[in-house]
Amino acid sequence: MAEHRRRARGAAAAAAAGLLVAAGCAPGGGEGPAGGGDLAGVQLKVAAKWTGVEQDNFEEVLAAFEEQTGATVSYEPTGEDTGAYLGPKIEAGEPPDVALLPQPGLLAEYAAQGALVPLEGDAAAALEENYTDYWRELGSVDGEAYGILLKAAHKSIVWYRPDAFDAAGVQPPSTWDDMVGTTASTLSDSGTVPFAMCGASGWTLTDWFENVYLSHAGPEKYDRLTAHEIPWTDESVVQTLETLADVWGEKDFMAGGTDGAVQTDFPTCVSQVYGQQDAAMVFEADFVAANAAEAGATVGEDARAFPFPAVGEEPPVVVGGDIAVAMSENEGTQELLAYLASPEAQSTWAGLGGYLSANSQVESSAYADEFTQELSQTILEAGENVRYDMSDQVPSGFGATEGRGMWSILQDFLRDPSDPEATAEDLEAAAKEAS
Repeated sequence: MAEHRRRARGAAAAAAAGLLVAAGCAPGGGEGPAGGGDLAGVQLKVAAKWTGVEQDNFEEVLAAFEEQTGATVSYEPTGEDTGAYLGPKIEAGEPPDVALLPQPGLLAEYAAQGALVPLEGDAAAALEENYTDYWRELGSVDGEAYGILLKAAHKSIVWYRPDAFDAAGVQPPSTWDDMVGTTASTLSDSGTVPFAMCGASGWTLTDWFENVYLSHAGPEKYDRLTAHEIPWTDESVVQTLETLADVWGEKDFMAGGTDGAVQTDFPTCVSQVYGQQDAAMVFEADFVAANAAEAGATVGEDARAFPFPAVGEEPPVVVGGDIAVAMSENEGTQELLAYLASPEAQSTWAGLGGYLSANSQVESSAYADEFTQELSQTILEAGENVRYDMSDQVPSGFGATEGRGMWSILQDFLRDPSDPEATAEDLEAAAKEAS
């Protein structure tokens, strides 16, 4: 890792320096991180779930901060269960200086424990200047700002095979009714299964629910359901489940039928579309691109995507992401957060690929390819109507636990979507139990 960091430092620092000159300002919109070696000798630890290419690219961003400030930043992979990694370190009084949290619910839990340090100085200013109200509130608890959404995942995308669409004579749909009544029906009639389903990975089913619910019920009601200010037995939930049954209740619409839909995990569902060609479409986030490429497809050519179709008046824009927080008051921690919140740092990562930003000051031209440029624009254009993944905001026992809560209940509904009212009652009972 050290050798990689030495190789990366020069290139990343040069890129960042060029962006700074072009922007005419320091990271954070104000003074930014200390410059000219003002943090020489300071050692910082950063923990996140990223590995592989994601880790390499993030380390290039960190290398530019090191070059500007003289600090040394070490990276620690947390594994997929960030909470399980951080919990013992918090108890031992040895947390990383900065952690990337995949769930706002986890941020709220740590803030309540007193394990987080509020954003201060340039870090607080960078959040204020570069993010809209929604993103600022997402990382705040009781009016206190703790977190900065560093890396976003666009979860309102349906991926498809153009050759399958061309053979059936269909086009990417813009509405749910068109997708179900025309695109999927025509594909099925032509002998091509419309969807590969990732039902064994329960989180993908929550993404289906969230997109349909946001478009059907609207952003305000989405927020109320997330906060459990309305019950899960509300008619809006029942109607969303009924809408999902348009697809989930049609076994011929899903690769392997109902059994296959429930037993197929992510990313196997992606390879069913692009490797095995067992289906024409698969719904999931922008990160499907990497899995499609692994299956032998070329993104933008034989692997393309369209926005999740509108159920109500507007198509939904749901995002997930990783939120940077301070877990120590050590020197350099706030300066690093200010840098990570800056358009300069995020533009550097955008140019490396595999990245999306919710920072309003990151230009679409910063992204390495046209597809990602378009995705970034949909997030920005959605403005205050974009919403964060609901299952990651509710208590994890309800929204993000294998075999429990939303994951398990929606898997049961995928098996048998005949009774939406009973499923809504099950969701309400699970939400109450986890609260």
